[in-house]
Amino acid sequence: MAKKKDKFALLLTDISSNIKEAATFFYDFKITNVRDLKIFYDTVKEHESKGDSLVHRTTKELNSAFITPIEREDIMMLTITLDDVIDGLEECAALFEMYSIIHPTDHMKSFVTAIKNMTIEIDVCTELLANKKYGDIHEHAVKIKEYESNCDHLLRIAIKELFATEESPIKIMQYKEVYETLEDIADYCQSVANTLETVVMKNA
Repeated sequence: MAKKKDKFALLLTDISSNIKEAATFFYDFKITNVRDLKIFYDTVKEHESKGDSLVHRTTKELNSAFITPIEREDIMMLTITLDDVIDGLEECAALFEMYSIIHPTDHMKSFVTAIKNMTIEIDVCTELLANKKYGDIHEHAVKIKEYESNCDHLLRIAIKELFATEESPIKIMQYKEVYETLEDIADYCQSVANTLETVVMKNA
């Protein structure tokens, strides 16, 4: 008989699953006109609002719990870093709508692909954490860091090409902000990986 997961394990996996779903939607959704941008943003915002509710529930449970499966501050730090990822996705979707970006660049698509893959790895990690399979988390955390390193490189290439090829100062400003926001999301994913590895070191 499978051992029942504790409430914090369930909350963390719910948070990470919601992030993965948001990132997958971000990756899959095809924008063809301005109306699509509204649907796009509203859907990502729904995921962000769901994430806020889960964070609130987690904080409330932490405040009333006498015993936690891992250290209280580690659960809180994981919750915060996970929340940063979904907040970043919502912020980026808002920029797409605000700047009416109907045709994302190849670099934007590459960022989103990497971020989607990172959120899949994060979701695997939280499931492993919930099942106390601490020794299996490291390899997935390493993959997240590799994706983030690739995003660092991609940001430099994207901005260099933007300044070299784009004539509109306004579009340069807009696209640069989008690129930097996408890189921020990758950084947030790496922060999740770092927090997971801290948990592993304390509990393995």
